Amino acid sequence: MRRLGIYPGSFDPPTWGHLDVIERASNLFDRVIVAVGRNSSKSPLFTDQERIESLRQACQHLSNIEVESFEGLLVEYARERGAKALIRGLRATSDFDYEFQIAMVNRRLQHEIETIFLMTKWEHSYLSSSIVREVAQLEGDYRQFVPPAVAEMIAQKLAANSQK
Repeated sequence: MRRLGIYPGSFDPPTWGHLDVIERASNLFDRVIVAVGRNSSKSPLFTDQERIESLRQACQHLSNIEVESFEGLLVEYARERGAKALIRGLRATSDFDYEFQIAMVNRRLQHEIETIFLMTKWEHSYLSSSIVREVAQLEGDYRQFVPPAVAEMIAQKLAANSQK
């Protein structure tokens, strides 16, 4: 039996913290799907397809990682894909309260799917996609917070947006 885990998120953009969780999850599971979710309450910098491509580029050194998008309830998507676990990254204790609530709802909806929490390395614990977006949009040095392929995609997106 192959162990499949799903690491969901908006990944707009993927940060070094996301990649840290992905790399460690790849050591725990036979296969990991990084699932780009569509969140209608957010206005993303990147399209779904651009986020998928940025993750594929950032994860190309990991042979057991797939990147897909999904819509709807995460636990239904996980059940359909045959996953046994949802992987959630935690940066600080403040993340835990929200993630705990989500995990309990998911357990009630699909009790056979576990939630696994992975703490990011301390050196990435302050990073969030929204902070990276803000630094980039305010012309700060965002490149230190994201993998090189992602930094290049951000640069291209900002250049294209400035020409509009």
